[in-house]
Amino acid sequence: MLYINEKQPLYLKNWKFKIIFFIIEQENILIRKRLKSRYMKFITALLLTVFSFSVYAQTAEQIIEKVDFNMSAENRIVESSMTIHGKRRSRTMTSVSYSVGNKQAFTEYLSPAREKGTKMLKLTDKLWIYSPGTDRTIQISGHLLKQSVMGSDFSYEDMMDDRELMDIYKAKMIGKELFEGRNTFVLELTAFVDDASYYLRKMWIDVERFVPLKEELFAKSGQLLKRTTLSDVQKIQGKWYPMKIVYKDMLKQGDGTEMQITDIKFNQDIPEYIFTKAVLKQ
Repeated sequence: MLYINEKQPLYLKNWKFKIIFFIIEQENILIRKRLKSRYMKFITALLLTVFSFSVYAQTAEQIIEKVDFNMSAENRIVESSMTIHGKRRSRTMTSVSYSVGNKQAFTEYLSPAREKGTKMLKLTDKLWIYSPGTDRTIQISGHLLKQSVMGSDFSYEDMMDDRELMDIYKAKMIGKELFEGRNTFVLELTAFVDDASYYLRKMWIDVERFVPLKEELFAKSGQLLKRTTLSDVQKIQGKWYPMKIVYKDMLKQGDGTEMQITDIKFNQDIPEYIFTKAVLKQ
C-alpha cells in the first residue's frame, strides 16, 4: 500500500482534502450570497434616498406649478352630482359643465325636476343665471357673488375664480405631514393680487401625485372661512385629478357639500355657441 508518510495512506488523505475543499467552497458560496444581499440592500437604500431627496428638494413654486398642471386644462367637460348636507336634510343635484381656460364657463342642471334647466354662464368677470321657473336671466355681480350657489357651501365667487394658483399666490413650504395615509407637502399660499377670493390658503399636497388632498381658506384677518377635502384621485388623460371634493363653509351650519365627479374630459372640441347668452334660454 502506498503511503504519503509512515502514518497515513494517500487515498485517505485525498478523501480528507475533498471534504475540506467542499466545506470551504460552501462557505465561500454563503459569503458571496451574503455580500450580494447586502449590496442589493445598499443599492436599494441609496436609490430610495436619492428619490426622496429629489422629491423633497422641490421648491414651493415647482410644486404649485405641478398642481396647476393637474388641476387646470385648456378646456374640460365635467358631469357631476352635488349633494348638499343641510342642517335637517340632504338634497342632490346633477349637472354638466363646460369651461375654456378661466374666462368661459357654462353649467346646466339636469336634476332634480325643480332645478332642471337652470343654467349659469360665465364670461370673463360676468355671470348670468337663467331660471326656467321664472323664464328670466339675471346677472350676478358685486357682493352677490359671495352668496351660496344653490344653497351649497361654495359661492358664486368660488365658481368664478378658476385661475391657476401661480397667477394669484406666492407659495411657501411650511412642513410635511401624513394625511389619510399619504405623504404631503404643507404649503402656505398668500395672495399677491387684490381680487383673490381668499387672502391665505393652506394646502396639503400629495408628494407623489401633486394633487391637493386638503385645503383651508382664510380671510386677511386670519379667520378660517372654508375647509375642503379631496379624494378618489384618478389619473385621467395624463393628469391626476380628485373625483370627490367636500366643501365646508365654516361660517354655515350643516355638514358640507359633496361634489362627486362622474365623468371628466380634458381638451375637447367645445362649440363656441355654448358660451353665448342666447344658449341660456334654449
